Amino acid sequence: MAGRDGKEPDQHWKRNVMDKHEDIAKALQSRLVELTGNVADIDTELRSSLPADWEEQATKLEDQDPLEGIEKSKLQEIGQIRAALQRIADGHYGVCVECGERIDPKRLKAQPTATRCIACAK
Repeated sequence: MAGRDGKEPDQHWKRNVMDKHEDIAKALQSRLVELTGNVADIDTELRSSLPADWEEQATKLEDQDPLEGIEKSKLQEIGQIRAALQRIADGHYGVCVECGERIDPKRLKAQPTATRCIACAK
């Protein structure tokens, strides 16, 4: 991925990115496990059979809409985490997908799944 100057990021820098971001990768993996468990629990709840009582059925069905929204949000975060982990593995983590410049480490610490530098995110 070429930067603004058209050059590829330094190979030594790519290797260092993987080493430097080991803690971030571990935190992302941990969050991924947590989210996967949450989605499994939500899926179980959404697929469970309805109670025989009509009022209980209505209540359960009303509760499913928010659960589906939460599940969608968690699935989106799972996708972002997997993409970030892949960028770490590929040595492209911390490189803006738009301009190719390095993303400020403070931004990555605050938002580990960030794909754009501050300038391109605006």
